[in-house]
Amino acid sequence: MAKNLLIVESPAKAKTINKYLGTDFQVLASYGHVRDLRPKEGAVDPDHGFAMAYEVIDRNEKHVDAIAKAAKQASTIYLATDLDREGEAISWHISEILKERGLLEGKEVVRVVFSEITPKAIKEAVANPRKLSHDLVDAQQARRALDYLVGFNLSPVLWRKVQRGLSAGRVQSPALRMIVEREEEIEAFKAREYWTIEAALGHTDGAFTAKLTKLHGKKFEQFDLTNEADAMAARSSLEKAAAGKFTVSEVTSRERKRRPAPPFTTSTLQQEAARKLGFTTSRTMRIAQGLYEGVSLGSEGNVGLITYMRTDATALSNDAVAELRELIARDYGTHALPDGPQVYKSKSKNAQEAHEAVRPTSAMLTPRSVAAYLNDDQRKLYELIWKRTVACQMIHATLNTVSVEFAVADSSFRSTGTTVIDPGFLAVYEEGRDQKSDDEDDQRRLPRLAEGDVVDVTGIAADQHFTEPPPRYSEASLVKTLEEFGIGRPSTYASIIQVLLNREYVLLDSRRFKPTDVGRAVSNFLSGHFTRYVDYDFTAKLEDELDAVSRGEEKWVPLLERFWQPFKTLVDDKTESVDRSEATGARELGADPKSGKPVSVRLGRYGAYAQIGSKDDEDKPTYASLRPGQSMHTITLEEAMELFKLPRNLGQSEAGEDVTVGIGRFGPFVKQGSVYASLKPEDDPYVIELPRALQLVQEKLEAIANRIIQDFGNDVQVLNGRYGPYITDGEKNARIPKDRDPKTLTEAECLELLAAAPVKKPRGGRAAKKTATKKAAAKKTAVKKAPAKKAAVKKTVAKKTATKKTAVKKAAAKKTAAGKTAVKKTAAKSAATKTAAKSAS
Repeated sequence: MAKNLLIVESPAKAKTINKYLGTDFQVLASYGHVRDLRPKEGAVDPDHGFAMAYEVIDRNEKHVDAIAKAAKQASTIYLATDLDREGEAISWHISEILKERGLLEGKEVVRVVFSEITPKAIKEAVANPRKLSHDLVDAQQARRALDYLVGFNLSPVLWRKVQRGLSAGRVQSPALRMIVEREEEIEAFKAREYWTIEAALGHTDGAFTAKLTKLHGKKFEQFDLTNEADAMAARSSLEKAAAGKFTVSEVTSRERKRRPAPPFTTSTLQQEAARKLGFTTSRTMRIAQGLYEGVSLGSEGNVGLITYMRTDATALSNDAVAELRELIARDYGTHALPDGPQVYKSKSKNAQEAHEAVRPTSAMLTPRSVAAYLNDDQRKLYELIWKRTVACQMIHATLNTVSVEFAVADSSFRSTGTTVIDPGFLAVYEEGRDQKSDDEDDQRRLPRLAEGDVVDVTGIAADQHFTEPPPRYSEASLVKTLEEFGIGRPSTYASIIQVLLNREYVLLDSRRFKPTDVGRAVSNFLSGHFTRYVDYDFTAKLEDELDAVSRGEEKWVPLLERFWQPFKTLVDDKTESVDRSEATGARELGADPKSGKPVSVRLGRYGAYAQIGSKDDEDKPTYASLRPGQSMHTITLEEAMELFKLPRNLGQSEAGEDVTVGIGRFGPFVKQGSVYASLKPEDDPYVIELPRALQLVQEKLEAIANRIIQDFGNDVQVLNGRYGPYITDGEKNARIPKDRDPKTLTEAECLELLAAAPVKKPRGGRAAKKTATKKAAAKKTAVKKAPAKKAAVKKTVAKKTATKKTAVKKAAAKKTAAGKTAVKKTAAKSAATKTAAKSAS
């Protein structure tokens, strides 16, 4: 048995490291987090120093047991989980579990960290272990406690005031607020008209254009021309003054240098992968994790291709820089090398400079050399990381920007262009952008021109434009903004975004975040009533305080105490004082033209809906669901009234049955008699006509007819199901043997197959929970019952005694109950007789 046990987080990483260490080491994986807070109220106890009640995560119990078994035999235990705050906490949890099980007596427990999975890095880490950092552990515990306290206390307020099943989070809520505020900016935006004037010019070296920069002696501003009449008048006067020719009045040229972007941090990697590859943040992190943990490179076995991908640092190790410079000199020439290494300072306040940027573990592992071993996603991301890292150690790009002025009477036009003198790092990589910038027009080539040169004017055009609202956030721009505000940490951005999508607070529309009505209701409720806790500065300050805990500059319990008391007081107050209609963002749109009753939009259990009337009216209110794409925050009275045109009567079938169309809980449908048929995605319930409705009903009837293969008339049927034919009696379902034709099955065969089939499992809800609870209880009882036959004998005797006692009690109870019932019946009979007598007299 190996005398050293090394514990990492993932099995892929364990597999890669295993080959680097000798037979003295056993490498096991924890499979991520091993313990978490008990998922019940009271798991964090503010009254007792924020004591935290942890339990082993069910899915990882077997992995913890395997670690415990190996720890018994080992003399030294190396905790080698990831090098960040989360990794430190996982190591601490593992050591605490082993301590509780009494497995650390006389054993050495050490912490090892590495930012890349290479033989050199692993052996150096093992040779230079350290103690667990309790500052990092405390910071992670404080973060987890805060998230728990916010979630467990704020979420129930949302359930009561907005909608069941909602959640609020310490970092997710400010992120949602950002998206909602951007949407409100877009809605409030008023477009302004403006016109630009551009000249098309001809030259023997090629055509090019020039923009109007000065009009009638003064600088031409964006809103100088705001209507067609003025624009056409200006264009006409310029055409007349030019008379088909422009003369160059001035040529200016300036050389500028452009530095390469720093190597990737977590957030810049997420942003660039979103811009250039269209990857979501979670997809980027998943692929990067695989590249870090190791990819099989044929005969070389598993090789970690990139350094740790959760980092705020832009630093590179001396060895990495030396290798990069060697590769640049070899592949791009010595002229592409700066005199010394390029050094980049991290912008993050809490960046740990001992950590490295995200880089290839070896620059010599070029994208081309490893492409055959990678899948498409891995190849794209690795190439992005490799190119950015190589480019960051190359010389700057040298560009020449030329600006040419053309004087036309008392006005002037300008044309700009850029030529690349030395591409430098641009030969390898250029950083992407979120939006088109003004200087992109400068990237074009211009013909060689000198002062006094005359060029032909092939046309002058006046173009109408309208100002545009700010764009919705993309994943890249949201991550960038969160980082700029100091909200959350790069390692959490992917999970924050995923929570917002999973909760359906936002949806992706053309790869940009659009808040749903539920998302807006949650955000507006929190912004209105828990303002401080979704405030960007407050959230960022809290992050800074957590970082201070990780550096040992602040204690975690006082930090939680400062947060908890005012937060709990506010939660208690708002639980009682806030009106639900106001919390959900209900709006009154006006009055119904027919009845004069108020028309409003509200948020219900199944989404937003319009309502005519109120619950206080004598008649019940009328309801209508909003159409897909409509928002309760922007819908008008006219649009709402259209919704009440459903259900529509389309006419009658040949059999004389009414055919109607409406919207139900499961979407739009057609109804003919007692038959319901769902509309297809392309069908609009507001415009669908009778022939199409009859077609949908006919398709449904055919599907129903085709569903029944055989019916034996005693609830036993052979049906066509979603996954093929099966037998059912309403209670149980049975599979049909592959060699049997469902049409030839007899009733007896069906009953035999049903008898052998398992009982159907309950489908969610309380029944499922009860079943799961009973099973769990039974499992625990079974484990406890396992030992000794003597105990079993005792239990049997006890059981018999208990049975006798119970039987006696039941018999006595039965007699008493019978006696009471008899007395009650007699009394009732007597009363009835008296009443009858009174009536008769």
